Amino acid sequence: MTRRLPITISRRAQAQIEEAAAWWAANRPSAPGAIREDLERIFALLAVQPGMGSQARATKLKGVRRVTLFRIRYHVYYRATDERLEILALWHTSRGRQPSL
Repeated sequence: MTRRLPITISRRAQAQIEEAAAWWAANRPSAPGAIREDLERIFALLAVQPGMGSQARATKLKGVRRVTLFRIRYHVYYRATDERLEILALWHTSRGRQPSL
């Protein structure tokens, strides 16, 4: 059995998720729950395979990785330890540069 890491979401990431989900629900009537659906899926995967994302570059924090959610065009920035998976940011791909972490 694969060990599942507990997930924590930073306040910053939680605020970004809420904002994105509200925008998506208001502006994408054909898939209003897409943000939450895709995040639930990727969080479940990352909890058991935290090394699946690529190394994020130019971050102040060590061990930050990034995974892209192609359907909704967002990056999830996170880092994992032996004890937990920490979600740091949700960032839209159109923003160009990455969030300051």
